[in-house]
Amino acid sequence: MRRTPHTRVRRFLAVLLPAAAASAAWAAWLGWDPGYDVRDDGTTTGPYEGWQVAGLVLTLLVPVGRAVARGHVVGAVAGTTAGLTTAAYLDWSDDATGLFAVGVALVMLGTLTATTVVAVVVRAVWRDEGHPAA
Repeated sequence: MRRTPHTRVRRFLAVLLPAAAASAAWAAWLGWDPGYDVRDDGTTTGPYEGWQVAGLVLTLLVPVGRAVARGHVVGAVAGTTAGLTTAAYLDWSDDATGLFAVGVALVMLGTLTATTVVAVVVRAVWRDEGHPAA
C-alpha cells in the first residue's frame, strides 16, 4: 500500500493532538500552583495536591480513549507521554539540584505505562462490543 501525504499528516496529527492535550491538561491542572504549602508544624507539602493529579489523569482518559478507539494507539501512547514529559521538564527544569531529571523520567515512565494499560483496555472493550479493529 502506497502512503499518501494525507496519511502522513493523519499520523502526525495522531501524535500531535494527544501531546497538545496532555500539555494543556498539565497547564490547567498543575501549572497554576507552583508553590509549596507550609503546615502549622513547619512541614511542607506540594506543590500539587492529590485532587489536581487525579483531575489530570481523569482528563487525559478522554483524548487517550478516543484516539485508541479511532485506531491511533501508538499516537495516543507516544503523544500523551511526550506531552506530559515535555510539560514536566518545562515546569521543573529550573531546579538547581538537577533532581528534576529524576522526576521527569518518572513522569515519562509512569505515563508510558498508564497510557499503554488504558490503550490495551480500550482496545479490548472496543473489540468486545463488536467494533472492527482499526
